[in-house]
Amino acid sequence: MGVKNESRRLFLRQAAVGSLTGAVLAKTLLGTAEAAETATCGASKAAARRLLRCPANYYQQFDADDELDVPAEGYGGWQRAEIELDLDHTALVSMHAWETGTREQFPGWYRAVEYIPRAQEICRTVYPRLLTAARNAEATLFHVVGGGNYYQSLPGYRRAVTLAGPPPPAPETVPADASLRKLREFRAQRVFVGPHNAADVQRGFAQLDFPPQARPLGDEGVAENGHQLLALCKHHGINHLVYFGFAINWCLLMSPGGMLEMSQHGTRFAAEF
Repeated sequence: MGVKNESRRLFLRQAAVGSLTGAVLAKTLLGTAEAAETATCGASKAAARRLLRCPANYYQQFDADDELDVPAEGYGGWQRAEIELDLDHTALVSMHAWETGTREQFPGWYRAVEYIPRAQEICRTVYPRLLTAARNAEATLFHVVGGGNYYQSLPGYRRAVTLAGPPPPAPETVPADASLRKLREFRAQRVFVGPHNAADVQRGFAQLDFPPQARPLGDEGVAENGHQLLALCKHHGINHLVYFGFAINWCLLMSPGGMLEMSQHGTRFAAEF
């Protein structure tokens, strides 16, 4: 419960936007692109294309009511309003969109990660509309990857590596003793992924790839960590990241190139899915 609450507090503290559904964002981006196409003068065309107004959910964390048994029940809570995004400084970030095979191929992976079928459905039904809308609106689109080497030949990844330069030193770590090793083994055996599932998960990650609906096009930026994503942001003048992908309970928040790491570099962010 503590980890969940802390993640929620971090999200609410940092996010300018609480939730933009893929369908709503795609529809708004498509409208922006169409407006740009029908504009009659250069100045109007640029303004129509680069400024995006869209509905957003946000959490109002004030005012606590100390006369209530639970003072936080005085908060405004989840609300909805229209906000403005500047597409010149906003990027959409697709994170951990993976082709994970079938249940028959990797039954242990599906037993340990029950949301895989839902993620596959989102890739099939939401990703095509969302990515097409973003590209038609000429919005900046990045891809955050992880696991395997399925992305390393892409021009967008090679561009990110060049822009980022040498990686920073790895964080200093404390040495593991026998007790810590036992705890890690306990987690692997009892928490995730379970000894009978481990081989399938390893085989799945060995064959990892993008699903066809989420594959980067051209030289769209591809980053495997915050160092590379920061370089892409600096190069494109980006300070606001709209994340979508898998999964909001951990990867989008805590994995390399996720919200926590990028918030340390001054970016604002929103989250999807």
